[in-house]
Amino acid sequence: MVRYSRTTANGLGTRKPKIFVLDTNVILHDYKAIRKFKDNDIVIPVAVVEELDKFKKGTDQLAYNARGFMRDMDRITDGRLFGKDGIPIAKGLGKIKIEPNHPFPDEMKDLFKDDIQDHRILSTAIWIRDNNPGRFVALVTKDINLRMKSKAAGMEVQDYMTDRLEDEKVENSIKEVITIDNPDPETLQALTFGPDNAVSWKAFGKTRPRPNQLYKLRNDKDMVCARYDADKDEVILVKTSYVYGIKPLNDEQRFAVDACLNPEVKLVSMTGGAGTGKTLIALASALEQAKEYDQIILTRPTVVLGNQEIGFLPGDQKTKMSPFIQPLMDNLNVIKSRFKSTSKEAQRLDAMLKEEKLLISPLAYIRGRSLGRVFFICDEAQNLTPNEVKTIITRAGEGTKMVFTGDIFQIDQPYLDQWSNGLTHLNEKMGGQKLFEHVFLRIGERSELSDIASKLL
Repeated sequence: MVRYSRTTANGLGTRKPKIFVLDTNVILHDYKAIRKFKDNDIVIPVAVVEELDKFKKGTDQLAYNARGFMRDMDRITDGRLFGKDGIPIAKGLGKIKIEPNHPFPDEMKDLFKDDIQDHRILSTAIWIRDNNPGRFVALVTKDINLRMKSKAAGMEVQDYMTDRLEDEKVENSIKEVITIDNPDPETLQALTFGPDNAVSWKAFGKTRPRPNQLYKLRNDKDMVCARYDADKDEVILVKTSYVYGIKPLNDEQRFAVDACLNPEVKLVSMTGGAGTGKTLIALASALEQAKEYDQIILTRPTVVLGNQEIGFLPGDQKTKMSPFIQPLMDNLNVIKSRFKSTSKEAQRLDAMLKEEKLLISPLAYIRGRSLGRVFFICDEAQNLTPNEVKTIITRAGEGTKMVFTGDIFQIDQPYLDQWSNGLTHLNEKMGGQKLFEHVFLRIGERSELSDIASKLL
């Protein structure tokens, strides 16, 4: 839920419902946001409705959310007028109304010179506060700049916190590997050289691990990687596996390859900084198993700098898409470089691209598809909202495997951060499920220069 103020509603003992004024970006982020403020009242400035109207056309998630919100509002009103107090949203929830734009108070008219939608939303929020004495009123926005302006104007303002995870949960997502120093020699021997390469989980603790718990077993000479298999109820050895010419270069990459090759794991999340090999490993693993799937799809969200639409970019559709596809093609070219151009592996790659059995495309062209028997890789998934990730995963049909990769500390979307993006939520919500595994890749392997720059610059 939104982080409510601790201030009492009217300074007395009785509580009046609070009033939350929503900015456009809250609705575009979560079109069901109006149902997540408990029994408090919601106000939507007309300026927000005007902005939503600009987003309603199209096939992307923003257009879907804009249309979804307006349809929901149409159902709520059902031909009724908002009136002075608004209309009940649903049983157990507060009321909602659309408020016409209001100017700033006289003493604030010179505070903000430009007549823009953000200022209209802020001035309307201030008007609502001043005309509802005794009630707590706050503007809710994911726009940091608008939050700063609101604070400068003395207006209570909050971020939309419903899908924002706590720091501790974000930290846990990058500490999922348990390291055991100097394990029992007999246990290590059985795990490494035993006929089944498996040992009882009781050798590592008193509590049964959660599915796909990862282990590093370290002694003076060796480092052994292992994973708890919930179906076998044992800890099994994670071996080093080559995938389409690519060899894991560190322990985390070994875990990642194992997750991508495991047929029981249908959903994989790989996070880590630039150059740690996330996308390369996912693609090489997919190619290694190409016979098991009807199609391999490699995609990423289209994030245009300056918030320009794709249509404003020069050239035809193929030219417009080239900047977004090129980083994915770079990973494919790394794999191709492992083979001679005349080799069957290189020819097979060219044939898969030509026949679109290997499809590399921006995410906007994948939405709405039903994905059956597909190895689906979504790169840069940190730029997706939690709802977008959910929408993609729910498209998975029988025989489909999905891999999401990204760096939660490198987000290009203005209203997402490391606590509220879809990749972080995926790791938190799906953790502990047998069909899900998350791997955090720590070591950059692109080059020595890249690794040093990542650490020092």
